[in-house]
Amino acid sequence: MTQPQHPHDSGADGRQIQLETHGLDVIGDPDRKGTPSILFWPWFGANVSVLGLSYGAFALGFGISFWQALAAGVLGIVASFTLCGLIAVAGKRGSVPTMVLSRAAYGVRGNRLPSAISWMLTVGWETVLATLATLATATVFSRLGWGGGTETKAVALLVVAALTVVGGVVGFDLIMRLQTVITVITAVLTLIYVGLVADQVDWAVVSAIPAGSPQQFVGALVFMITGFGLGWVNAAADYSRYLPRSSSSRGVIGWTTLGASAAPLLLLVFGLLLAGSSVPLSRAIAADPIGALTTILPTWFLVPFAVVAVLGLVGGAVLDIYSSALALLSAGLRVPRYLAALVDGVLMIAGSVYIVFYGGAFLGEFMGFLTTLGVPIGAWCGVMLADMALRHRDYDEGDLFRPAGRYGDAPVLPLVLTVGATAAGWGLVTNTAAVWLNWQGYLLGPLGLGGRSGAWANADLGVLVALTLTFLGTLLLSRGRVRAQETLPPSPAPAPGMYGA
Repeated sequence: MTQPQHPHDSGADGRQIQLETHGLDVIGDPDRKGTPSILFWPWFGANVSVLGLSYGAFALGFGISFWQALAAGVLGIVASFTLCGLIAVAGKRGSVPTMVLSRAAYGVRGNRLPSAISWMLTVGWETVLATLATLATATVFSRLGWGGGTETKAVALLVVAALTVVGGVVGFDLIMRLQTVITVITAVLTLIYVGLVADQVDWAVVSAIPAGSPQQFVGALVFMITGFGLGWVNAAADYSRYLPRSSSSRGVIGWTTLGASAAPLLLLVFGLLLAGSSVPLSRAIAADPIGALTTILPTWFLVPFAVVAVLGLVGGAVLDIYSSALALLSAGLRVPRYLAALVDGVLMIAGSVYIVFYGGAFLGEFMGFLTTLGVPIGAWCGVMLADMALRHRDYDEGDLFRPAGRYGDAPVLPLVLTVGATAAGWGLVTNTAAVWLNWQGYLLGPLGLGGRSGAWANADLGVLVALTLTFLGTLLLSRGRVRAQETLPPSPAPAPGMYGA
């Protein structure tokens, strides 16, 4: 079976790009090499995108001041990517993708529920990124007088989808070879963009934005958490699984957090300054987060900006489609990885068509998507973090594929905690922009938080509540189960045919 290249060696040996057939297989010790510092680059490359500028408008949209938005952004970005760093430690303690490692907590087949949720989240992010790239292309064509209507959007969507699906289907060799190039181009042209539009910043206007309420601040904070690190926790160990088991856990956490946070933090600051200086620009970003950024550019830089914006978004979408395929396999689909990626690509195209041509205002749909899936992913994250904290030994790789092994088939406790915490969390979030999500927020009234129209309605407390409930529940109730698992002797290595379990 073809083995994937190690992330930091990709392309270095001149290896010819080929279709990857590697799926949920265990990464053998001979293929595990490098130091935690190599994690900086894939995480930096996955999060350096001009979309980070748009988060400034998103944060200010909660009705808070520049300083409140900056605090919410810094806390949300760093804290959420620290969660990724913590879960990345599981990668070097095991040898399989993130959503296979969580079988230790949920059982081999019980883990299909969080794997399915993880798959939906990553397919959703693919759809969001493809949609943004399509809308940005249409805006640029419109400004250049080349037409930006239905035909342009259709062609742009086809091109973006083709690039994303081809990268996801071919797999690791192609993805990692392109990632370095995309990262460099994106970083350089983003800096040029900042230089060209810096004169649009008006500090007097920005500093005069009035402060919002504590509830509005919490809403912005939770939005930052779900929009950044919480969208990656379900794939956090997919890179670190290539590191030796002896690698420093602190190094894994530190380099993952630094690499993922560095670009979003810098982009957020400038995005806040831009959006805070112009109300019309801030509103335009809400409707078209990438395309609106082109409206303040000189004409000669429109095409280079469109190229870097689309490449950055496609680069993120390709990584998502790769991880979503692994999640789909972990959820129980028994097909080759590249076919799973193809299935995800078809769904991505369908979702993008809906948003681009029928979805209405983008920001409402985007926030509804993030908060709705952020609740169960937060619940999964709490279970995973607590389970890791209770373990003192590396994962038994063989039993991660055996329903009759130490991790069990479908233990009741983690599933009950996840479902219960998700139900509680959905009762504490609201999504008024999407009619099909109006049922949420059903606990805001009974708990004395003002109901669906009260002060806490848009704070989205449910994400934090779900994570906290499952973390504490697992920490308190699973100690004996984990201790019993770790007293058992090592099991035989999994047979090749077991990887689809």
